[in-house]
Amino acid sequence: MIILLLAGFALYWFKFRGTAEAVQPKQQPLKVSRHSAGFNSSFDNLMTHYFTVKDAFVEADSVAAKAAVKTFLAAVDSLKTDELKTDSGAVYQSVSMQLNDIKSSAEGILNQQNLTGMRQDFWSVSENIYPLLKSVHYEGKTLYWQNCPMAFGEDKGANWISNTEEIVNPYMGKKHPEFKAAMLHCGEVKDSIKAQ
Repeated sequence: MIILLLAGFALYWFKFRGTAEAVQPKQQPLKVSRHSAGFNSSFDNLMTHYFTVKDAFVEADSVAAKAAVKTFLAAVDSLKTDELKTDSGAVYQSVSMQLNDIKSSAEGILNQQNLTGMRQDFWSVSENIYPLLKSVHYEGKTLYWQNCPMAFGEDKGANWISNTEEIVNPYMGKKHPEFKAAMLHCGEVKDSIKAQ
């Protein structure tokens, strides 16, 4: 009788007790931000102005692009990078160099006289922002690294960053001299940049 009682208790313990614990949802760990709210807000502001520049190129509007670049440059200058000094000197130095390259390329847009030259400098801005997003461990919404294989001719592709997965090509745009809007959606997503 004692053996049956022990067997019954063991059965209850392993069968019902184990499932009761399994049914309870596991508590998810809290997501801890790597950066301050001020840093993330200033970085979101930077990307918002970058997308305004990109959209001006989609519209082939050089005046709007130059105006957007000026506010983009102000956003670059107001990026709150001081807290990166606490991570390591190497990260802060790398980010500072990338920001200088971004500013230099963006200022180049302001000095260009034609849309093609402006778009080439925009390409350089994009090429510098992409590694910056990785260096700072970007924490915003998912972004997409996109490519047009013929942005500057048959063999000369270019990349850009988008806040949507849909391809809206800033190099071909809506008013391309040869293709008009036919190549607006030309390109592909090469990478997604997700919050880390």
